[in-house]
Amino acid sequence: MSLNWKEINLVLTELNLSGSQIQRVVQSAYDVLALHLYKEGKATTLLIALTPGACRLHATYRAVPKPDKPLRFAEFLKSRIVNGWITEAVQLGTDRVVRISIQRGDLRYRMYLRLWSNAANVIVTDDTGTILDVMRRSPRRGEITGGRYVPEETAASRPQREFEIRTFEGPGTFNEQIDAYYAEHGGALSLEALREQVRKLYEGRLGRLAASLERLQEKEAAYKKGNTLKEYGDILMANLYQIHQGDAWFEGINFYTDETVRIKLDPHKSPQANAEAYYEQYHKAKHGLKDVVEEIERGEAEQKRLEAELVKLLAEENPLRLHKALQKQRQVIKPEDKKRPGLTFLRKGWTLIVGRDATENDDLLRHYVKGSDLWLHARDYPGSYVFIKARPGKTVPLDILLDAGNLALFYSKGRNNGEGDLFYTAVKYLRRAKNGPKGLVLPTQERNLHVIIEESRLKELEQCRSDI
Repeated sequence: MSLNWKEINLVLTELNLSGSQIQRVVQSAYDVLALHLYKEGKATTLLIALTPGACRLHATYRAVPKPDKPLRFAEFLKSRIVNGWITEAVQLGTDRVVRISIQRGDLRYRMYLRLWSNAANVIVTDDTGTILDVMRRSPRRGEITGGRYVPEETAASRPQREFEIRTFEGPGTFNEQIDAYYAEHGGALSLEALREQVRKLYEGRLGRLAASLERLQEKEAAYKKGNTLKEYGDILMANLYQIHQGDAWFEGINFYTDETVRIKLDPHKSPQANAEAYYEQYHKAKHGLKDVVEEIERGEAEQKRLEAELVKLLAEENPLRLHKALQKQRQVIKPEDKKRPGLTFLRKGWTLIVGRDATENDDLLRHYVKGSDLWLHARDYPGSYVFIKARPGKTVPLDILLDAGNLALFYSKGRNNGEGDLFYTAVKYLRRAKNGPKGLVLPTQERNLHVIIEESRLKELEQCRSDI
């Protein structure tokens, strides 16, 4: 549970923050903030957690991890309060709102910590109550830059509720006791809860990966029967004189095994065309087997990586580090990407998406790309659509365009030529062919790109695949 107002008062009394210098600000996650303070030769890390069910502030004696990328509110605090001095830190009545007054040079700021489980926030104002920035922006409450926040005006009118200071096990001050307690039992930020979230997240990923591997192994088994298709083609070619167009079956001797074999025919095709159809299926199976084996190898490597990662995370003893790692893992695959069809490549900050067939091409066009995204397709060859997701204010570099071009040609019927022409244009310049097959589009304002397939580039791209 969150700290009550009496416990907050005790925390502030023990810490005696007035006179402390703010030396550093770390926001390890969207709901966790730490102020590194220094006073009279002693360093203190003040932890502020807005986590529902575990809202609190207290000194922490555990390392607070840095975020992988700077967060907006932390950057604002660094520009305003770092190297400032705390002149006051008090709770407003019994309202669980802490006001920290800060002075840096001639500038004065108020940082309000509202530790309500259902509406926690950190709000920074000037000394007139004008909001400069907030940790959680809420237009409905008026908690945005330029708004007004003066909780002192309503704190006295709130009814006082009676609470008792809880007794926690362990040695040390109250701050030390609650720091240890919340690490183990602090609701969503406790080790127990975080480890359970980690298990669910990784078990879900491993389960989906296992199902994907099972499907790939079924494909592998089917493709391994490709030699039978070649045998059927050979048998039909050796017995063309016995087959007549219109026949639905051919029954004869399999000279590979000396057994009787019954081969299905297409009555609308000539005997030779039926044999060639089996040869074509054989070649597809042969190439498909190689691709499937490679995908299985990648899947099994990813499976081992996830299992090792799970073991490492479950062994982590610092809940703040585990919380950060969990948030990072959740951001690896965005919700909208989980069900996205096709193949996704993350390359130098750019996202490239490949639709492998007409259905995936159509689905991507309808639901997953926008007008400013770039579309590429092999000219004069059926094959994949490749999309480069646009980035605000950025022009697609030539190197990324060549990456996408290699993918477009590699996943087309022109792959075996080693080179070919592509056209590309923005998605907004595509229009669907009226009454055309699924996924067929007619481009306008397209440009031409000649691409030579580079094996080294494709290998590098394979390392950038974010899906199995």
